Amino acid sequence: MLNPLTEIYRDQWLLAVHKPAGLLVHRSPIDKHETEFALQYARALNGGEHVYPVHRLDRPTSGVLLFARDSETARLVGQAMMAGEVSKTYLAMVRGWAPESGVIDHPLREEPEDRRRKNEPQPVREALTHFRRLATTEIPVAIERYPTSRYSLMELQPKTGRKHQLRRHMKHISHPIIGDANHGRGRHNRYFAERFGEGRLMLAATHLSFQHPETGQPVTLYAPPEESFVRVLGVFGEIPAQWQFLLEDH
Repeated sequence: MLNPLTEIYRDQWLLAVHKPAGLLVHRSPIDKHETEFALQYARALNGGEHVYPVHRLDRPTSGVLLFARDSETARLVGQAMMAGEVSKTYLAMVRGWAPESGVIDHPLREEPEDRRRKNEPQPVREALTHFRRLATTEIPVAIERYPTSRYSLMELQPKTGRKHQLRRHMKHISHPIIGDANHGRGRHNRYFAERFGEGRLMLAATHLSFQHPETGQPVTLYAPPEESFVRVLGVFGEIPAQWQFLLEDH
């Protein structure tokens, strides 16, 4: 069986991979019938030995996914995550021309894993996202009430780790992520799915930076967006040169 994960970093304590869009990290109430998970494929890359996921990526999100190769390393990285000492950077394509930069400080109600509990009272947690606009485009297609349609390529950095934080925050500022079935705009999602022959969430985790839990050295993991993501970015024409490196393999 072909392993869909691409290894991007390995040492005695850590294993990092690129997860494609559409793959669950581990078993979840979201889809009880799913039989393939990033966790099992990472275990295969680790010679069949157990690995410990230290964070999560939503099923439709692609990008850098980090595993610990032992429980103590998992504990230390988990502590760093909770303390806000791990930096995450994402690329996203959103509807409209977003502001050049800013901070979204908007608390979010927790979303339970089990959808049967969605009507139960849930706590509201603080949530903070920094953003920067990298490029804009306007295409001559009337998707809503205007004769043209505008989009932005964004760099997003969540400073907290709430479920679906980036998707919910971009909706909150009226610039939903393209391909987001739950928080996006259906007409735009359908347009891109039809134009490119497949629909996908235009959200990719490209960078993960932290202090190594064992050596203390700074580590920055990078994975360029997968082909299906870059193909949709063709609507931008030429990405400004200063941001082009974000799309290239290093």
